[in-house]
Amino acid sequence: MRHFGHVAPEVRKRLFFREPGVFTPDSPARLLAAALGATLYSPATRPRLADDVLKQAARGVVSMVLCLEDSIDDADVGPGEENLVRQLTALDELPDADLPLLFIRVRAPEQIPDLVRRLGPAVRQLSGFVLPKFTEERGIPFLEALAIAEAESGRRLFAMPVLESPELLYRESRVETLEGISRAVDKYRDRVLALRLGVTDFCSSYGLRRGPDMTAYDVQIVASVIADVVNMLGRADGTGFTVTGPVWEYFRVQERMFKPLLRQSPFLEVQAAELREKLIEHAMDGLLREISLDHANGLLGKTCIHPSHVLPVHALSVVSHEEFTDAQDILRPERGGGGVLRSAYTNKMNEVKPHRAWAERTLLRAEVFGVANQDIGFVELLAAGLPA
Repeated sequence: MRHFGHVAPEVRKRLFFREPGVFTPDSPARLLAAALGATLYSPATRPRLADDVLKQAARGVVSMVLCLEDSIDDADVGPGEENLVRQLTALDELPDADLPLLFIRVRAPEQIPDLVRRLGPAVRQLSGFVLPKFTEERGIPFLEALAIAEAESGRRLFAMPVLESPELLYRESRVETLEGISRAVDKYRDRVLALRLGVTDFCSSYGLRRGPDMTAYDVQIVASVIADVVNMLGRADGTGFTVTGPVWEYFRVQERMFKPLLRQSPFLEVQAAELREKLIEHAMDGLLREISLDHANGLLGKTCIHPSHVLPVHALSVVSHEEFTDAQDILRPERGGGGVLRSAYTNKMNEVKPHRAWAERTLLRAEVFGVANQDIGFVELLAAGLPA
């Protein structure tokens, strides 16, 4: 699989200075964590789930979560499990199918080994499990169950803990909770692919819900949690993990209070004014701003609940030619002693030692999302990736 793999080869050649690389479920964990992109959630009860997975993969989705937790009714858990086993088995019977990375979001630890046993050979279609409301106390049993399932199946299975518990939100318990989470995920570091933020649960603890004109970073109580999670769990010194961005809840807006957030000029330059209006109509201007803020705050990838959100996440994850040039310059072997240099674009200072970690992360992102050609911006990437 690869990002923008659904785009015609001649179009990719026009868009990219360096095309997105190919990866598989067996690729190194560090690469897969960076490659997750827009992780699309789907209720496990959908009767045509296998067809949905194939359809979304053909539209550019590279990671999906099949959910047995909050997205379905309590009474539907049993039928949902049966449907999951049936649908994954059907996918396993399609030897040439191009599937995304598939994860199951469970409710209880015992579901993990039980589902793996029931899947049998079809477990090879599974990349791992999403672990809800993760704290040290609640999370360790999930991680232990994952280790058992992995040993029994012989299949590498990853965990993606969701950080969404009230203990993490409340000021008086936040640091202690983060320290516990850090101990738990560090113990199982080889199996923790990424940490996901459950911002909707954070908001619910205070009866809040951000509108389509607001990003998660405009809700200060949420922004403070994101900052602390990245501070303690997203460090670039080798101890951190990939932390993914929060879900965007909107896909159509009937009435707006504030002006659209998208400038007209990037769209007019490439004669894409109609695309701008479509994005605004579907609340994508707020999503685009939030994705940009995710990146600025150290997050990569995003939880998505609607297929229309996938392309914006991927388009804004592509490394620009300017970013790529800066990163390469910073990491040249002869720069090992440090120093300051003017960027090739002559518009900024690149300081070798302080910017090294940024450059390494940028080149990793370039490996999976590609590098745009010098004259290509996010508007062209969005327009090229839209369904015909």
